[in-house]
Amino acid sequence: MQTSSDRHEYPAHWEADVVLRDGGTARIRPITADDADRLVSFYEQVSDESKYYRFFAPYPRLSAKDVHRFTHHDFVDRVGLAATIGGEFIATVRYDRIGTDGMPASAPADEAEVAFLVQDAHQGRGVASALLEHIAAVARERDIRRFAAEVLPANTKMIKVFTDAGYTQKRSFEDGVVRLEFDLEPTDRSLAVQRAREQRAEARSVRRLLAPGSVAVIGTGRAPGGVGRSVLGNIRDAGFTGRLYAVNRAFPEGQKELDGVPAYRSVGDIDGHVDVAVVAVPAEYVPEAVAECGAHGVQGLVVLSAGYAESGPEGRERQRELVRHARAYGMRIIGPNAFGVINTAPDVQLNASLAPEMPRPGRIGLFAQSGAIGIALLSRLHRRGGGVTGVTGVSTFVSSGNRADVSGNDLIQYWYDDPDTDVVLMYLESIGNPRKFTRLARRTAAAKPLVVVQGAGSAPQGHAVRATRLPHATVSALLRQAGVIRVGTITELVDTGLLLARQPLPAGPRVGILGNSESLGLLTYDACLAEGLKPLAPLDLTTGASAEDFHAALLRELRDDACDAVVVTAIPAVGEGSAGDAALAEALRSAADEVPGKPVLVVHVELGGLADALSAAASTAPQAGAGAAPQAGAGTGAQAGADASGDAGGARPRPRSASLEPGDPRRPAERPAAAAAGVERTATTAGVERTTAAGGGAAKPKGGGEPSAGPRLIPAYPAAERAVRALAEAVKYGQWRREAAEPGKVPEFEDIGEKGAAELIGGLLARGQGLTLGGDETCDLLGMYGIEVHRALPAPTPDAAAEAARTLGYPVALKATAPHLRHRADLGGVRLDLANEEQLRRAYTELTQLFGQPEELRPVVQGMAPRGVDTVIRAVIDPAAGAVLSFGLAGAASQLLGDMAHRLVPVTDREAASLVRSIRTAPLLFGWRGSTPVDTPALEELLLRVSRLVDDHPEVVAVTLEPVVVAPHGLSVLGATVRLAPPPARDDLGPRTLPVY
Repeated sequence: MQTSSDRHEYPAHWEADVVLRDGGTARIRPITADDADRLVSFYEQVSDESKYYRFFAPYPRLSAKDVHRFTHHDFVDRVGLAATIGGEFIATVRYDRIGTDGMPASAPADEAEVAFLVQDAHQGRGVASALLEHIAAVARERDIRRFAAEVLPANTKMIKVFTDAGYTQKRSFEDGVVRLEFDLEPTDRSLAVQRAREQRAEARSVRRLLAPGSVAVIGTGRAPGGVGRSVLGNIRDAGFTGRLYAVNRAFPEGQKELDGVPAYRSVGDIDGHVDVAVVAVPAEYVPEAVAECGAHGVQGLVVLSAGYAESGPEGRERQRELVRHARAYGMRIIGPNAFGVINTAPDVQLNASLAPEMPRPGRIGLFAQSGAIGIALLSRLHRRGGGVTGVTGVSTFVSSGNRADVSGNDLIQYWYDDPDTDVVLMYLESIGNPRKFTRLARRTAAAKPLVVVQGAGSAPQGHAVRATRLPHATVSALLRQAGVIRVGTITELVDTGLLLARQPLPAGPRVGILGNSESLGLLTYDACLAEGLKPLAPLDLTTGASAEDFHAALLRELRDDACDAVVVTAIPAVGEGSAGDAALAEALRSAADEVPGKPVLVVHVELGGLADALSAAASTAPQAGAGAAPQAGAGTGAQAGADASGDAGGARPRPRSASLEPGDPRRPAERPAAAAAGVERTATTAGVERTTAAGGGAAKPKGGGEPSAGPRLIPAYPAAERAVRALAEAVKYGQWRREAAEPGKVPEFEDIGEKGAAELIGGLLARGQGLTLGGDETCDLLGMYGIEVHRALPAPTPDAAAEAARTLGYPVALKATAPHLRHRADLGGVRLDLANEEQLRRAYTELTQLFGQPEELRPVVQGMAPRGVDTVIRAVIDPAAGAVLSFGLAGAASQLLGDMAHRLVPVTDREAASLVRSIRTAPLLFGWRGSTPVDTPALEELLLRVSRLVDDHPEVVAVTLEPVVVAPHGLSVLGATVRLAPPPARDDLGPRTLPVY
């Protein structure tokens, strides 16, 4: 504890757990007077060279005065932090505030000297980099803006720690010492460095759990059955390539093995190193097991034991203590109450789970918080019939149970650059850190698909998850903005994942349909229309189609430049010469291999044999173009107007027919020689003739990576709706990938008064913790960001209304602004186009007779604005997700139907344009049914200005502009409210920390 001379209480909020460069963990906390013995012990383990680098002279031991100085801090001008593992120091950092003369000082001096010392055994683990982030955050909290450090030129490691941090700095050399000075204000580069280190560290911490060289199962029962014994057998039977140990305190003294596995009574008895321990003992015995693992140097734990937060308050506290205990030893935890982990990599072959069979190896990373859902997902991916087929296996699987430590965010960090994973499927019961999840998801989705289904349940028991106030639909929209493929059910999760894992992304929404059933083809056509795709007229091959006919028809569709994807429909073969299952599957696969750049899906009806045949393959390596986005500049059929093949009227097209025999009059004519000159074919869709350019051969894969060789697997679906829904998600994701390649920019506006707005906000907040601004203050603040609000003058009496109208000039509007009438023109609380004082006074009398006294109505007079479309713009600061900008049409569209679009702030110019076009009622802005299009560029600029306001000033916690009347030329903001409050703490800008639950 600190002495009475200390000026501040112990700052417990500076304590944090961090993941180090090698994936281990350490605890960072302030150094106190109670740490004297720990400091001396730590210093004794530091080499003479490291001591020399720290003190610039031989310094074999610390004097009593040194120990007192380095352990007594006021937590303002003198601060020391230590990184600990197992309660012992492994590194220290301290700062001392100095004045301009370099001597000790107090505030308002804003510079401090900083110095580090890292134990030699832990150098190279990123300890100093983590300590620098935390000591810099502490310094900023204490109004220190700049650090200075003096380093010997030979101490290159420490110089690199400072120079690599990304802060703005300057370097000088004097008297044989390098002096570094750097500002502590985070920069884009320092944040990028911090997040890159975070990704590498968290990915390695997960890799240590998923690819261990040795595993000990603690709690393997002596009798068959039980969780521990089952997991031991599953690991052994899966062919784990590392060393496996069985551990049970109850084993007899002389027992050497169990089921052919070396057996021990304690982890500490094992001669070799243990990387991961699977804990399957009752909850009351877990602390002892954790202590043994920590003492033996185990790197991570998979805790299957139940009896934690899911069991009530006592269990929640037991879970928190489990996490604290494990992290103190540098270990991370999957669980407790976990189902387990699986890694199918040939050099690992780990099935440390309750799944009795190892899933097929493949390219899908799978995460589920729920064990039951994890079982369902593994089962659906594993089976070949009775549902979605097409063998695509799992690379790694994690079911985290209570998710006390390792979370979905950690797995995203791992899968982001995992070469064995092409697609990520996640079942989430909650998103504990939405800001971080969105950031990680956006980066990962730019490299590989991320498909998510979120359950309706609450956070895992025992989690202090920051609640979001955003509706479910808003959260879904924000995730889609980040590139997440958000689906609604487990079935859709698997359907979409299988398609993305085995097929290339479509370049647009144009879908070719062919098959041996006219009815099934038309059902597929209707499903495409319902999902917003642009289907071509179905091609009916008739029920007697042979495998060769399917092959030829599929090749024609794939080579057609007007087609971005093909759905093949198939029913049981009829008649002699009709296609058998194996022959048909081979025909489809070979055609798809000839044109590998477009996805192919199969809808089958009672064709188990075909599903199995399509699933069969000699390899599960990724195929040409699989899971890769089209290159920037590729076809953009998803854009409005890119293709006119769909039926604008909604009528079904007449199916195209193809005979099975050459020369049959029903067979489409052979492609004429003119096709080589550019004419591919002409087809009729609902009476509209369509001519397309020739494809000129096989399409190139639209991928960025090098595809692996091997047969191409075609996913098959038992219903047209499921296949088309999966395809629609792939189309939207492909469009997002193309747009993400050119993300747009946040424009600079020269007329923005950021400094003046900050001063105004500061002055207003000095009145209290939170307030809604008055009309004049709102206009002043918005005006500093170039947002002009039409003046509305109060009219408490008819005479005041007449005076206001004379001030503004006729014509005017008279509005009741009482809460129950505000923005409700349908209730009659608004009178427009009042051309003179007589009309104004008559309208005033009508309002008061209908709705009550002026004190209740709060009437105002406002100048008339040009006619247009009424819209609403809102921005809010959500404590979990951050700043969100929303847009919709005013009135019933947004209030009753919820037709609002949402984007995270800051919004780029491209995001503002997409925001305007994302609502279902957007056609009203673009000349629907002959109306005059409105000025959407002015609307997009207004959205960008509101985004800049809330991004520049987080104290602006809510803005509403309603209505914003968008006219053919310009717009008018007729109503505005702004709320100020101290901003919620942001956990994405501070130093790296592990969450605390």
